[in-house]
Amino acid sequence: MPSLAPDEFTPETTYLNTASFGLPSARALAAVRDASASWASGRGAPTSEVDRLAPTLRAGFARLLDGATADDIALGSGVAGLIAPVANALPSGAEVLLPEGEFASVSMPFVYRDDLVVRFVPLAELAAQVRPETALVAVSVVQSADGRVTDLAELRAVTRANGARLLVDATQAAGWLPLRFADADYWVCATFKWLIGARSVAFLATPREFVPLLRPIGSSWYAAEDRWAELYRPTALPTTARRFDTTPDWLGVVAALRGLSLIEELTVDKIGAHDLELADRFRDGLRELGFEPVSARSPIVSVPGAADLAPRLEQAEVIASARGGGLRFAFHLYNSAEDVERALSALRSG
Repeated sequence: MPSLAPDEFTPETTYLNTASFGLPSARALAAVRDASASWASGRGAPTSEVDRLAPTLRAGFARLLDGATADDIALGSGVAGLIAPVANALPSGAEVLLPEGEFASVSMPFVYRDDLVVRFVPLAELAAQVRPETALVAVSVVQSADGRVTDLAELRAVTRANGARLLVDATQAAGWLPLRFADADYWVCATFKWLIGARSVAFLATPREFVPLLRPIGSSWYAAEDRWAELYRPTALPTTARRFDTTPDWLGVVAALRGLSLIEELTVDKIGAHDLELADRFRDGLRELGFEPVSARSPIVSVPGAADLAPRLEQAEVIASARGGGLRFAFHLYNSAEDVERALSALRSG
């Protein structure tokens, strides 16, 4: 089983670490080089280029989130900063429900606001633990630590029944798993993992009717209704999600756009099927070797208690992550069946 885009990627290792950082495509590298050369020559103005490219980037992410429009998308630099307006809007004493082991960028905006009631429960019990007192549930579609996938349909039904809002982080899902805008009230997503984008670009998505419920924090000049007319006299924020924009990183926007273009060309369905088939093969191979991987249908494969084997992988140039005492592998569009065999061989040796 070959990779999906062999002409776009040239890794010199067996790279199984997309859950930490995706590889850049050839088109993204070329675009960033061209933009940097234009900048250095004095012919490329970053601010005007961002204005030209940002609407295309919003629209591209909206297409990945079925049912969203470009007006529903805000641009930021990281997930935690985009969650901040949601956390800030909660009244004192509000209950926030999160799964145990949730990635810190999702939990910290709530944990360190000390006037909230923050409850952590096992992921498998998350839906059952929603109650009338719950103001917000925050969860990743796919868990960073071990690849377990949240049942969003079940969670959405329960939050609606209890009058709670639902915030979802799609960072470990967007790019391989089909997503529906209607399945949450607030979405956040970084682009540098499965969207093979840039470390400096992230999205917040929320429908227009929820925008007035949130409080912008540290509003940027870039978030103004008419930013060029309001540079020296701010007058109004947009009524759309764009009011939560922060000033985009120009080169990051260039790279993220090229990553999205490749994802769209290959299609999320095709990428997801490819990634899952490789991960399934790897799990089967792990079981034959006597390991017990987490049984999640996900491109992320977690092997509890195996972190001491990380040096063996490093020596074989198999790039994975040690997380929570275990090993985490991640399979994406640039991986192949040969990568599966090389990783299993490294774990088998010695």
